[in-house]
Amino acid sequence: MSLAFVNALDCKEPHSDEIWDIAWSATDFVLSASADGTIKQWDSTSGQVSLARPPHNLAIVSLSVSPDGHSVLYNGLDGTTCLWDLTSDTIVGRHESYDRSVDGAEPSWGVSLNPKGGTYAGTSGAGNVNIYSVSPDSFGVRQAVLSSGRNKHGMACKHVRPTPCMSLYVDTFRPDGKRIALSSESGHVFIFDLESGSLVTTYTSHAMAVRSLAWSYDGQLLLTASDDKRLILHDVRSTASGKPGSGAVATLTGHSSWVLSADISPEGRLAVSGSADKCIKVWDLAARTAVSTTQESVEVWSVAWRPKPAPTGSAGVFVSGGQDGLVRWWRSAGSGV
Repeated sequence: MSLAFVNALDCKEPHSDEIWDIAWSATDFVLSASADGTIKQWDSTSGQVSLARPPHNLAIVSLSVSPDGHSVLYNGLDGTTCLWDLTSDTIVGRHESYDRSVDGAEPSWGVSLNPKGGTYAGTSGAGNVNIYSVSPDSFGVRQAVLSSGRNKHGMACKHVRPTPCMSLYVDTFRPDGKRIALSSESGHVFIFDLESGSLVTTYTSHAMAVRSLAWSYDGQLLLTASDDKRLILHDVRSTASGKPGSGAVATLTGHSSWVLSADISPEGRLAVSGSADKCIKVWDLAARTAVSTTQESVEVWSVAWRPKPAPTGSAGVFVSGGQDGLVRWWRSAGSGV
């Protein structure tokens, strides 16, 4: 099987530097975080900026959108974490995780909102996932520390995401928030149980840094993207005895350089990846093979699927962000956004 995806839309006011993270919200807007220090919300119909924050003094390296699409958490290169209320266009939480006057402070890198609310997670250079309060009156107060046991820089962290209602007409989500995955510069991937605070399992599938993580919407699979040019699909289902699943079940090869970002479609049938080889690939997860390759002119740093199930006869829609600061919308040939 092969699929064709076409460039449906380009943003009208590109970032002035690389896009390091991107997300498509439940409200059908796209959020992008850039090395130019800005974070923008885009209209997916016109490609126009609908909201934007003033530039931070350093790059924005990570973002995480709430399940309802009404707020976004983002983190700067210096470890400044902010919660942006998109409905009122105000910053309702700000935390300087690098502040050494706070006992045990660890500057955050990757961040993730708990879909159940109440907390957010941040990776650290010490190999930990720090759990912080997301409440406006106590934003950034550390609630717990999840230790991987390895003093290696945490590249990304992702909560199991909420499951979308499989209807094209009802935008509802079933939050999970029970587990979180952490990837590291060493190539290790760790999964923690948030209720017990325990490390459930460790995967050593990659030989180099893992830059991106993507959960399937049913929480049974975890896709990892690495500097070793590979994507690896992990079975993370727990057995009746509570033991982790079978681990790495597929290796997806075809990129010729670092794989910088990956995401899984809402239906769990396809995955998309962006790479430093300037290619975007779409993968059939059941067949374990690439079904579409798009050659870009720049490195592709971030990709994200639209979080709504694709209409019948369509392979879906995704968005990408690259080295040139452009946000681009892609749709399967023969379908509309």
